Amino acid sequence: MEFAKKQRNKILWSDETKIELFGLDSKRYVWRKPGTAHLPTVKHGGGSIMLWGCFSAAGTGRLVAIEGKMNAAKYRDIPDENLLQGAQDLRLG
Repeated sequence: MEFAKKQRNKILWSDETKIELFGLDSKRYVWRKPGTAHLPTVKHGGGSIMLWGCFSAAGTGRLVAIEGKMNAAKYRDIPDENLLQGAQDLRLG
Protein backbone atom coordinates (compact mmCIF):
# COMPACT_ATOMS: atom_id res chain seq x y z
CA MET A 1 0.00 0.00 0.00
CA GLU A 2 2.87 2.39 0.77
CA PHE A 3 4.34 1.76 -2.70
CA ALA A 4 0.98 2.54 -4.34
CA LYS A 5 0.58 5.75 -2.33
CA LYS A 6 4.07 6.92 -3.34
CA GLN A 7 3.42 6.17 -7.03
CA ARG A 8 -0.07 7.66 -7.41
CA ASN A 9 1.25 10.99 -8.68
CA LYS A 10 3.41 9.25 -11.29
CA ILE A 11 0.70 7.32 -13.13
CA LEU A 12 -0.48 8.58 -16.52
CA TRP A 13 -3.73 7.18 -17.90
CA SER A 14 -4.79 7.40 -21.52
CA ASP A 15 -7.97 6.60 -23.38
CA GLU A 16 -9.79 7.32 -26.60
CA THR A 17 -13.44 8.05 -27.31
CA LYS A 18 -15.76 8.58 -30.23
CA ILE A 19 -18.18 11.49 -29.88
CA GLU A 20 -21.28 11.48 -32.06
CA LEU A 21 -22.16 15.00 -33.17
CA PHE A 22 -25.84 14.21 -33.78
CA GLY A 23 -26.68 11.80 -30.98
CA LEU A 24 -25.88 8.13 -30.52
CA ASP A 25 -24.82 5.89 -33.40
CA SER A 26 -27.91 3.73 -33.09
CA LYS A 27 -31.54 3.55 -34.05
CA ARG A 28 -33.51 6.77 -33.89
CA TYR A 29 -37.21 6.97 -33.25
CA VAL A 30 -39.44 9.81 -34.41
CA TRP A 31 -42.73 10.70 -32.78
CA ARG A 32 -45.29 12.12 -35.18
CA LYS A 33 -48.76 13.47 -34.80
CA PRO A 34 -51.42 11.20 -36.31
CA GLY A 35 -51.86 11.88 -40.03
CA THR A 36 -48.36 13.33 -40.60
CA ALA A 37 -46.47 10.11 -41.43
CA HIS A 38 -46.20 11.16 -45.10
CA LEU A 39 -44.11 14.26 -44.26
CA PRO A 40 -40.32 13.93 -44.64
CA THR A 41 -37.99 14.04 -41.62
CA VAL A 42 -34.71 15.88 -41.27
CA LYS A 43 -31.88 13.38 -40.94
CA HIS A 44 -28.46 13.97 -39.46
CA GLY A 45 -25.82 11.33 -39.38
CA GLY A 46 -22.27 10.35 -40.00
CA GLY A 47 -20.93 13.21 -37.93
CA SER A 48 -18.45 12.09 -35.30
CA ILE A 49 -15.01 12.87 -33.97
CA MET A 50 -12.50 10.50 -32.40
CA LEU A 51 -10.31 11.85 -29.59
CA TRP A 52 -7.36 10.50 -27.59
CA GLY A 53 -6.26 12.03 -24.31
CA CYS A 54 -4.20 11.44 -21.19
CA PHE A 55 -4.56 12.45 -17.54
CA SER A 56 -3.05 11.89 -14.12
CA ALA A 57 -3.46 13.05 -10.54
CA ALA A 58 -1.41 16.10 -11.62
CA GLY A 59 -4.00 17.14 -14.24
CA THR A 60 -4.96 16.62 -17.85
CA GLY A 61 -2.44 16.10 -20.60
CA ARG A 62 -2.70 16.21 -24.34
CA LEU A 63 -5.95 15.89 -26.29
CA VAL A 64 -5.49 14.68 -29.86
CA ALA A 65 -8.10 14.56 -32.65
CA ILE A 66 -7.73 11.31 -34.58
CA GLU A 67 -8.02 11.78 -38.33
CA GLY A 68 -9.77 9.11 -40.40
CA LYS A 69 -10.60 5.62 -39.19
CA MET A 70 -8.87 4.10 -36.19
CA ASN A 71 -6.76 1.11 -37.18
CA ALA A 72 -4.03 -0.91 -35.47
CA ALA A 73 -1.22 1.35 -36.70
CA LYS A 74 -2.93 4.53 -35.42
CA TYR A 75 -3.77 2.78 -32.16
CA ARG A 76 -0.01 2.26 -31.62
CA ASP A 77 1.25 5.53 -33.13
CA ILE A 78 -0.91 7.98 -31.18
CA PRO A 79 0.45 7.01 -27.71
CA ASP A 80 3.96 6.63 -29.18
CA GLU A 81 3.82 10.22 -30.43
CA ASN A 82 1.96 11.83 -27.50
CA LEU A 83 2.32 9.92 -24.23
CA LEU A 84 5.88 10.97 -23.39
CA GLN A 85 5.14 14.63 -24.16
CA GLY A 86 1.99 14.42 -22.01
CA ALA A 87 4.06 13.05 -19.10
CA GLN A 88 6.62 15.81 -19.54
CA ASP A 89 3.88 18.48 -19.70
CA LEU A 90 2.51 17.18 -16.38
CA ARG A 91 6.01 16.92 -14.85
CA LEU A 92 5.66 13.19 -14.14
CA GLY A 93 8.85 11.24 -13.42
